[in-house]
Amino acid sequence: MTGYLARRLLQLIPVILLSSFLVFLLLHLVPGDPAETVAGPDATPEMIKTIRQKMGLDRPLAVQYGIWLGNLVRADLGTSYISKMPVIDLVGYAFPATIQLSLAALVLSLAISLPLGVLASLKQGSRLDLFVQGYTALGLGVPNFWLGILLILVFALLLGVLPPGGRIDPLQSPTMGLKTLILPAVTLGIQISAVFTRFVRTAMLEVLQEDYVRTARAKGLPERVVVVRHALRSALVPVVTVVGLQFGRLLGGAVVVESVFAWPGVGRLIIQAVEQRDYTVVQAALLWLVSVFLLINLITDITYAFLDPRIRLTQGGG
Repeated sequence: MTGYLARRLLQLIPVILLSSFLVFLLLHLVPGDPAETVAGPDATPEMIKTIRQKMGLDRPLAVQYGIWLGNLVRADLGTSYISKMPVIDLVGYAFPATIQLSLAALVLSLAISLPLGVLASLKQGSRLDLFVQGYTALGLGVPNFWLGILLILVFALLLGVLPPGGRIDPLQSPTMGLKTLILPAVTLGIQISAVFTRFVRTAMLEVLQEDYVRTARAKGLPERVVVVRHALRSALVPVVTVVGLQFGRLLGGAVVVESVFAWPGVGRLIIQAVEQRDYTVVQAALLWLVSVFLLINLITDITYAFLDPRIRLTQGGG
Protein backbone atom coordinates (compact mmCIF):
# COMPACT_ATOMS: atom_id res chain seq x y z
CA MET A 1 0.00 0.00 0.00
CA THR A 2 2.87 2.41 0.76
CA GLY A 3 4.37 2.00 -2.71
CA TYR A 4 0.95 2.44 -4.32
CA LEU A 5 0.37 5.65 -2.35
CA ALA A 6 3.81 7.04 -3.24
CA ARG A 7 3.23 6.47 -6.95
CA ARG A 8 -0.19 8.10 -6.84
CA LEU A 9 1.29 11.16 -5.11
CA LEU A 10 4.03 11.47 -7.72
CA GLN A 11 1.44 11.23 -10.48
CA LEU A 12 -0.34 14.28 -9.06
CA ILE A 13 2.60 16.64 -9.68
CA PRO A 14 2.46 16.79 -13.52
CA VAL A 15 -1.33 16.86 -13.41
CA ILE A 16 -1.34 19.89 -11.10
CA LEU A 17 1.24 21.66 -13.28
CA LEU A 18 -0.78 21.00 -16.41
CA SER A 19 -3.96 22.12 -14.69
CA SER A 20 -2.35 25.36 -13.54
CA PHE A 21 -1.17 26.09 -17.09
CA LEU A 22 -4.61 25.41 -18.58
CA VAL A 23 -6.35 27.57 -15.97
CA PHE A 24 -3.90 30.41 -16.60
CA LEU A 25 -4.13 30.13 -20.39
CA LEU A 26 -7.90 29.82 -20.66
CA LEU A 27 -8.54 32.87 -18.51
CA HIS A 28 -6.18 34.97 -20.62
CA LEU A 29 -8.03 33.90 -23.77
CA VAL A 30 -11.36 35.14 -22.37
CA PRO A 31 -12.44 38.45 -23.97
CA GLY A 32 -12.08 41.52 -21.78
CA ASP A 33 -9.24 43.52 -20.27
CA PRO A 34 -8.84 43.51 -16.48
CA ALA A 35 -6.94 46.79 -16.70
CA GLU A 36 -9.97 48.51 -18.23
CA THR A 37 -12.19 47.15 -15.46
CA VAL A 38 -9.81 48.38 -12.75
CA ALA A 39 -9.32 51.77 -14.44
CA GLY A 40 -13.04 52.43 -14.79
CA PRO A 41 -15.19 53.64 -17.69
CA ASP A 42 -13.73 57.18 -17.71
CA ALA A 43 -10.08 56.14 -17.85
CA THR A 44 -7.83 57.42 -20.62
CA PRO A 45 -5.71 55.08 -22.77
CA GLU A 46 -2.63 56.30 -20.91
CA MET A 47 -4.15 55.38 -17.56
CA ILE A 48 -5.11 51.93 -18.84
CA LYS A 49 -1.60 51.41 -20.21
CA THR A 50 -0.08 52.36 -16.86
CA ILE A 51 -2.37 49.96 -15.00
CA ARG A 52 -1.55 47.15 -17.46
CA GLN A 53 2.14 47.67 -16.80
CA LYS A 54 1.57 47.75 -13.05
CA MET A 55 -0.43 44.51 -13.24
CA GLY A 56 2.19 42.89 -15.45
CA LEU A 57 -0.27 42.31 -18.29
CA ASP A 58 2.07 43.85 -20.86
CA ARG A 59 4.57 41.02 -20.47
CA PRO A 60 4.56 37.82 -22.59
CA LEU A 61 2.21 35.09 -21.37
CA ALA A 62 5.10 32.75 -20.64
CA VAL A 63 6.68 35.34 -18.33
CA GLN A 64 3.34 36.04 -16.64
CA TYR A 65 2.79 32.32 -16.09
CA GLY A 66 6.28 31.87 -14.66
CA ILE A 67 5.78 34.72 -12.21
CA TRP A 68 2.35 33.42 -11.21
CA LEU A 69 3.66 29.86 -10.74
CA GLY A 70 6.56 31.11 -8.66
CA ASN A 71 4.15 33.02 -6.44
CA LEU A 72 2.01 29.90 -6.05
CA VAL A 73 5.00 27.93 -4.80
CA ARG A 74 5.43 30.59 -2.10
CA ALA A 75 1.69 30.38 -1.28
CA ASP A 76 1.19 33.89 -2.65
CA LEU A 77 -2.08 33.93 -4.58
CA GLY A 78 -1.87 37.65 -5.30
CA THR A 79 -4.25 40.50 -4.55
CA SER A 80 -7.75 41.03 -5.87
CA TYR A 81 -7.90 43.73 -8.54
CA ILE A 82 -11.31 44.88 -7.30
CA SER A 83 -11.43 44.48 -3.51
CA LYS A 84 -7.65 44.92 -3.01
CA MET A 85 -7.78 42.06 -0.51
CA PRO A 86 -5.34 39.13 -0.53
CA VAL A 87 -6.81 36.38 -2.68
CA ILE A 88 -5.83 33.74 -0.14
CA ASP A 89 -8.13 35.47 2.38
CA LEU A 90 -11.04 35.56 -0.08
CA VAL A 91 -10.66 31.88 -0.97
CA GLY A 92 -10.03 30.98 2.65
CA TYR A 93 -13.32 32.60 3.65
CA ALA A 94 -15.35 31.02 0.82
CA PHE A 95 -13.89 27.52 0.83
CA PRO A 96 -15.17 26.39 4.28
CA ALA A 97 -18.69 27.36 3.19
CA THR A 98 -18.40 25.23 0.05
CA ILE A 99 -16.93 22.30 2.01
CA GLN A 100 -19.75 22.54 4.57
CA LEU A 101 -22.43 22.56 1.88
CA SER A 102 -20.80 19.76 -0.14
CA LEU A 103 -20.32 17.50 2.88
CA ALA A 104 -23.89 18.06 4.04
CA ALA A 105 -25.24 17.25 0.57
CA LEU A 106 -22.99 14.17 0.34
CA VAL A 107 -24.04 12.79 3.73
CA LEU A 108 -27.70 13.39 2.92
CA SER A 109 -27.40 11.72 -0.48
CA LEU A 110 -25.68 8.65 0.98
CA ALA A 111 -28.27 8.40 3.76
CA ILE A 112 -30.97 8.29 1.08
CA SER A 113 -29.26 6.24 -1.63
CA LEU A 114 -27.71 3.34 0.31
CA PRO A 115 -30.93 2.00 1.85
CA LEU A 116 -32.99 2.75 -1.27
CA GLY A 117 -30.48 1.10 -3.60
CA VAL A 118 -30.08 -1.99 -1.43
CA LEU A 119 -33.82 -2.43 -0.86
CA ALA A 120 -34.59 -1.93 -4.56
CA SER A 121 -32.06 -4.62 -5.51
CA LEU A 122 -33.49 -7.06 -2.97
CA LYS A 123 -37.05 -6.36 -4.14
CA GLN A 124 -36.37 -6.23 -7.87
CA GLY A 125 -39.55 -5.72 -9.89
CA SER A 126 -41.66 -4.85 -6.85
CA ARG A 127 -43.56 -1.64 -6.21
CA LEU A 128 -40.69 -0.46 -4.04
CA ASP A 129 -38.27 -1.01 -6.91
CA LEU A 130 -40.54 0.92 -9.29
CA PHE A 131 -40.78 3.75 -6.75
CA VAL A 132 -36.99 3.90 -6.43
CA GLN A 133 -36.53 3.94 -10.20
CA GLY A 134 -39.08 6.73 -10.46
CA TYR A 135 -37.27 8.68 -7.74
CA THR A 136 -33.93 8.37 -9.54
CA ALA A 137 -35.47 9.48 -12.84
CA LEU A 138 -37.10 12.47 -11.17
CA GLY A 139 -33.98 13.38 -9.22
CA LEU A 140 -31.81 13.30 -12.33
CA GLY A 141 -34.33 15.19 -14.44
CA VAL A 142 -35.17 18.14 -12.18
CA PRO A 143 -32.69 21.06 -12.55
CA ASN A 144 -31.01 22.20 -9.34
CA PHE A 145 -31.99 25.84 -9.73
CA TRP A 146 -35.68 24.94 -10.23
CA LEU A 147 -35.73 22.67 -7.19
CA GLY A 148 -33.96 25.33 -5.13
CA ILE A 149 -36.46 28.03 -6.09
CA LEU A 150 -39.35 25.64 -5.37
CA LEU A 151 -37.97 24.85 -1.90
CA ILE A 152 -37.57 28.57 -1.17
CA LEU A 153 -41.17 29.25 -2.22
CA VAL A 154 -42.56 26.45 -0.05
CA PHE A 155 -40.41 26.42 3.08
CA ALA A 156 -39.27 30.06 3.25
CA LEU A 157 -42.09 32.13 1.76
CA LEU A 158 -45.18 29.92 2.21
CA LEU A 159 -44.42 28.11 5.49
CA GLY A 160 -41.78 30.50 6.84
CA VAL A 161 -39.91 27.76 8.69
CA LEU A 162 -36.51 28.19 6.99
CA PRO A 163 -34.53 31.21 5.77
CA PRO A 164 -34.53 31.77 1.99
CA GLY A 165 -30.77 32.19 1.73
CA GLY A 166 -27.51 33.35 3.23
CA ARG A 167 -25.24 31.50 5.62
CA ILE A 168 -24.76 31.66 9.36
CA ASP A 169 -21.55 30.22 10.77
CA PRO A 170 -22.58 27.15 12.80
CA LEU A 171 -19.88 27.99 15.34
CA GLN A 172 -21.63 31.28 16.07
CA SER A 173 -25.18 29.93 16.08
CA PRO A 174 -25.61 26.17 15.60
CA THR A 175 -29.41 26.41 15.24
CA MET A 176 -29.42 29.18 12.63
CA GLY A 177 -26.40 27.64 10.94
CA LEU A 178 -28.34 24.39 10.48
CA LYS A 179 -31.42 26.22 9.24
CA THR A 180 -29.49 28.11 6.55
CA LEU A 181 -27.83 24.86 5.47
CA ILE A 182 -30.93 22.70 5.04
CA LEU A 183 -32.40 24.06 1.81
CA PRO A 184 -29.19 24.28 -0.27
CA ALA A 185 -28.01 20.89 1.04
CA VAL A 186 -31.32 19.24 0.12
CA THR A 187 -31.24 20.90 -3.32
CA LEU A 188 -27.81 19.44 -4.05
CA GLY A 189 -28.34 16.17 -2.20
CA ILE A 190 -31.51 15.11 -4.06
CA GLN A 191 -29.85 14.97 -7.46
CA ILE A 192 -26.68 13.32 -6.15
CA SER A 193 -28.73 10.75 -4.22
CA ALA A 194 -30.47 9.80 -7.46
CA VAL A 195 -27.08 9.06 -9.05
CA PHE A 196 -25.88 7.05 -6.05
CA THR A 197 -29.14 5.11 -5.76
CA ARG A 198 -28.95 3.97 -9.35
CA PHE A 199 -25.33 2.84 -8.97
CA VAL A 200 -25.97 1.05 -5.65
CA ARG A 201 -28.97 -0.79 -7.09
CA THR A 202 -27.08 -1.86 -10.23
CA ALA A 203 -23.99 -2.93 -8.29
CA MET A 204 -26.03 -4.89 -5.76
CA LEU A 205 -27.97 -6.69 -8.51
CA GLU A 206 -24.69 -7.85 -10.06
CA VAL A 207 -23.13 -8.93 -6.76
CA LEU A 208 -26.23 -10.83 -5.61
CA GLN A 209 -25.82 -13.13 -8.62
CA GLU A 210 -22.22 -14.06 -7.69
CA ASP A 211 -21.42 -17.60 -6.59
CA TYR A 212 -20.01 -16.63 -3.18
CA VAL A 213 -23.30 -14.89 -2.28
CA ARG A 214 -25.25 -18.00 -3.27
CA THR A 215 -22.83 -20.10 -1.24
CA ALA A 216 -23.30 -17.88 1.80
CA ARG A 217 -27.06 -18.29 1.53
CA ALA A 218 -26.71 -22.05 1.04
CA LYS A 219 -24.76 -22.26 4.30
CA GLY A 220 -27.79 -20.87 6.08
CA LEU A 221 -26.34 -17.49 7.00
CA PRO A 222 -28.94 -14.88 7.95
CA GLU A 223 -30.01 -12.67 5.06
CA ARG A 224 -28.77 -9.58 6.90
CA VAL A 225 -25.28 -11.06 7.16
CA VAL A 226 -25.28 -12.09 3.49
CA VAL A 227 -26.38 -8.64 2.33
CA VAL A 228 -24.22 -6.48 4.61
CA ARG A 229 -21.01 -8.49 5.00
CA HIS A 230 -20.80 -10.19 1.63
CA ALA A 231 -22.85 -8.37 -1.00
CA LEU A 232 -22.74 -4.74 0.11
CA ARG A 233 -18.97 -4.56 0.64
CA SER A 234 -18.28 -5.83 -2.87
CA ALA A 235 -20.96 -3.57 -4.33
CA LEU A 236 -19.39 -0.53 -2.69
CA VAL A 237 -16.18 -0.87 -4.73
CA PRO A 238 -17.56 0.77 -7.91
CA VAL A 239 -19.81 3.04 -5.85
CA VAL A 240 -16.82 4.54 -4.02
CA THR A 241 -15.45 5.82 -7.33
CA VAL A 242 -18.76 7.47 -8.14
CA VAL A 243 -18.92 9.02 -4.66
CA GLY A 244 -15.47 10.55 -5.10
CA LEU A 245 -16.30 11.96 -8.53
CA GLN A 246 -19.62 13.35 -7.36
CA PHE A 247 -18.05 14.97 -4.29
CA GLY A 248 -15.55 16.70 -6.56
CA ARG A 249 -18.47 17.76 -8.75
CA LEU A 250 -20.21 19.15 -5.67
CA LEU A 251 -17.21 21.31 -4.83
CA GLY A 252 -16.99 22.80 -8.29
CA GLY A 253 -20.56 22.43 -9.47
CA ALA A 254 -22.47 24.14 -6.67
CA VAL A 255 -22.18 27.47 -8.48
CA VAL A 256 -25.87 27.70 -9.41
CA VAL A 257 -27.12 26.55 -6.02
CA GLU A 258 -24.79 28.94 -4.21
CA SER A 259 -26.12 31.77 -6.37
CA VAL A 260 -29.78 30.80 -5.77
CA PHE A 261 -29.33 30.70 -1.99
CA ALA A 262 -26.75 33.52 -1.76
CA TRP A 263 -24.38 30.99 -0.21
CA PRO A 264 -20.92 32.63 0.14
CA GLY A 265 -18.92 29.72 -1.30
CA VAL A 266 -16.18 29.35 -3.89
CA GLY A 267 -18.65 28.95 -6.75
CA ARG A 268 -20.33 32.27 -5.99
CA LEU A 269 -16.91 33.87 -5.55
CA ILE A 270 -15.87 32.68 -9.02
CA ILE A 271 -19.08 34.00 -10.62
CA GLN A 272 -18.59 37.43 -9.05
CA ALA A 273 -14.90 37.50 -10.02
CA VAL A 274 -15.69 36.57 -13.64
CA GLU A 275 -18.29 39.33 -13.87
CA GLN A 276 -15.74 41.83 -12.55
CA ARG A 277 -12.85 40.46 -14.69
CA ASP A 278 -10.93 39.85 -11.46
CA TYR A 279 -8.62 37.24 -13.02
CA THR A 280 -6.40 36.86 -9.97
CA VAL A 281 -9.32 35.62 -7.89
CA VAL A 282 -10.67 33.38 -10.68
CA GLN A 283 -7.28 31.74 -11.29
CA ALA A 284 -6.67 31.05 -7.62
CA ALA A 285 -10.19 29.76 -6.95
CA LEU A 286 -10.21 27.47 -10.01
CA LEU A 287 -6.78 26.06 -9.22
CA TRP A 288 -7.84 25.51 -5.62
CA LEU A 289 -10.90 23.56 -6.77
CA VAL A 290 -8.80 21.49 -9.19
CA SER A 291 -6.30 20.67 -6.45
CA VAL A 292 -9.04 19.62 -4.03
CA PHE A 293 -10.69 17.53 -6.76
CA LEU A 294 -7.38 15.74 -7.41
CA LEU A 295 -6.94 15.14 -3.69
CA ILE A 296 -10.42 13.64 -3.49
CA ASN A 297 -9.59 11.38 -6.43
CA LEU A 298 -6.46 10.25 -4.60
CA ILE A 299 -8.47 9.44 -1.46
CA THR A 300 -10.99 7.61 -3.64
CA ASP A 301 -8.25 5.52 -5.27
CA ILE A 302 -6.80 4.65 -1.87
CA THR A 303 -10.22 3.63 -0.58
CA TYR A 304 -10.81 1.64 -3.76
CA ALA A 305 -7.49 -0.17 -3.31
CA PHE A 306 -8.31 -0.88 0.33
CA LEU A 307 -11.66 -2.45 -0.60
CA ASP A 308 -10.14 -4.43 -3.49
CA PRO A 309 -6.43 -5.26 -2.91
CA ARG A 310 -6.15 -6.60 -6.47
CA ILE A 311 -5.97 -3.01 -7.71
CA ARG A 312 -2.72 -2.15 -5.98
CA LEU A 313 -1.30 -5.59 -6.70
CA THR A 314 -1.97 -5.34 -10.44
CA GLN A 315 -0.17 -1.99 -10.40
CA GLY A 316 2.84 -3.45 -8.60
CA GLY A 317 1.87 -1.93 -5.27
CA GLY A 318 3.46 -2.88 -1.99
